[in-house]
Amino acid sequence: MSSQFKYAVVGAGAVGSYYGAKLAHGGGHDVHFLMRSDLGAVKLGGLTVRSKDGDFHIAKVNAYGSAAEIGPCDVVLIALKTTANDVLAQVIPPLLHKETMLLTLQNGLGNEEWLAKNFGAERVLGGLCFVCLNRVAPGVIEHFGHGTLSIGEFHGPPQTRTARIVQDFRDSGIDARAVQNLITERWRKLVWNIPFNGLGIAAHANTEEVLRDENLHALAINLMRETITAADKLGHNIPASFADEQIERSWPMGPYRSSSQIDFEMGREVEVESIWGEPLRQATRANTDVPRLEMLYALIKKLATKS
Repeated sequence: MSSQFKYAVVGAGAVGSYYGAKLAHGGGHDVHFLMRSDLGAVKLGGLTVRSKDGDFHIAKVNAYGSAAEIGPCDVVLIALKTTANDVLAQVIPPLLHKETMLLTLQNGLGNEEWLAKNFGAERVLGGLCFVCLNRVAPGVIEHFGHGTLSIGEFHGPPQTRTARIVQDFRDSGIDARAVQNLITERWRKLVWNIPFNGLGIAAHANTEEVLRDENLHALAINLMRETITAADKLGHNIPASFADEQIERSWPMGPYRSSSQIDFEMGREVEVESIWGEPLRQATRANTDVPRLEMLYALIKKLATKS
């Protein structure tokens, strides 16, 4: 079932570099990276992934400074921060042929809708990355744990093409699976991202600090419960026990800082709207009371504007 797809990675930060590198190194797939700030370093020294699962280095990377140099591809992995979506209108067209698939690995809600509106819904898939990663230097990615990837069609159940992409990731050493309902899976991921990314900023606390602080721990659980309630109102059934499961999965992460927390501390734009704003708006439209999410969104929006 493995494909001969040509892959492009748009947004070669921690997420894009990691999954693209796994496809290229572990699976021997044809992967091309669109890079900006890391381009010189990667062309000179390659791409390195440091991981508890085993370090690896790609000495010769297909790295480019423009999409036109890459040309049409079969699958475009979109791993840009959602705050940079405005550049996709110029970046994506040179990568397209008639059947090019756009697989967004971005956080939060609204990403597939944006791509569908601008490039056609028939092209769009989404991927949910459950992974702890940081970019620690140009061309160097630190993988702390996890790494599963859930892939689904924007509209409808998995297709043959979905299975082919999933198999490519599996062949590359990624625990990948196809999902029946992509948006349900997005809400499942938000159950973790909303509290832990949010409290990382609002309380300046890493994952371990949130878990060990009695008040932050309780707040994280209550935010999870609000998220689950909102998802249920919108037709995405997530069992209440999922909150406890996510707490248990978080302990092995140790003092992990989410990408949102790092972005905030580095003075970079934070994905406020996709992670907190859009879920809040959808919950409100569904007449769901989410006071803690509302408060967290207002606080993060204020803090992020100041940064």
